[in-house]
This record gives sequence, C-alpha cells and structure tokens, in this order.
Amino acid sequence: MALPKVGSIGEYIREQRQQAKISLRQLAEAAGVSNPYLSQIERGLRKPSAEILNQIAKGLRISSQVLYVQAGLIEDREPPSDVITAIRADAHLSERQRQVLIDIYESFRKETRAEDEQTSQNARPRHASDPDDEPLPEEYLAALEPYAAPSSNGNVTQETKEG
Repeated sequence: MALPKVGSIGEYIREQRQQAKISLRQLAEAAGVSNPYLSQIERGLRKPSAEILNQIAKGLRISSQVLYVQAGLIEDREPPSDVITAIRADAHLSERQRQVLIDIYESFRKETRAEDEQTSQNARPRHASDPDDEPLPEEYLAALEPYAAPSSNGNVTQETKEG
C-alpha cells in the first residue's frame, strides 16, 4: 500500500482527519483519547502506541495497517498496484470511499491469489510426450474454428481476429 510522504505520523493523522472532515474533538471522542493528547500527536509532540493508532484508525475509518506503516511500526510489504494508486489519487472520492474501494480491490486480489495457489497445487506439468495428451473433441474444434487457422502441418494454430 503506497502512502503519501508526510513529515510524521501526526501530520498524516491530521491530513486524514481533515480529508474526512472530522474535527479534532470528534476524532478524539471516536478514538477514546483526550483532545489535548490527540492534538499533541498531530503536532508531533507525542508518539502514539500501536493500540492508540488502532483506535485512531477506527475513528478515521481507515486501515490500522496504514497508520502502522506510516508510524514505522511495520514495513510496507507489497508495492502499490496501479489501481490503488489511481484510487488514492482521485480527488473526487472521499477518504471513506477510497478506503472501501481499496478494501474491495484487495479482497478480490486475495481471493485470486488463493485460487491461483489452489490451481497450482492441483496442476501437474504437462509435456507434449504425455500419453494422455489427447486432441480436442471435434465439437470443441468447431467452436474454436473462427479463431484458429490450419498450419502447414494440418494442426490448428491460434490466430488473432482483427476488427
């Protein structure tokens, strides 16, 4: 997950709070911390614990992992995808909308990775010399015919159709 570069975790929290249009008092109440303490965090005078960061993330309705990375408590593991970068850059979305879109996108990616792992575990490499490597049935070949052309040796090869 790529994060915008800011000077400190406090600046980042203030920026997220302002984008979410939440007052300092509202966020302090939602996070269960005092107004002065949250103000000190935002000004860089105090360094919040992981537990406080988690409470602030809930108050901001953002991922606590984002705050942990920004605070340097954990490392950012994956380079950002172009999709996530585009979502974060869209000025027409609220912070909450951005986070929901990113969460949905990441859940799809996680699901796809799990499916890919399952497929790779069930698959075995196939070689041209495998005895069970049978040709496709005629009805499949007929369905593929508009997308294929015979080669010089009579086998069907893939051909792209231009529109």
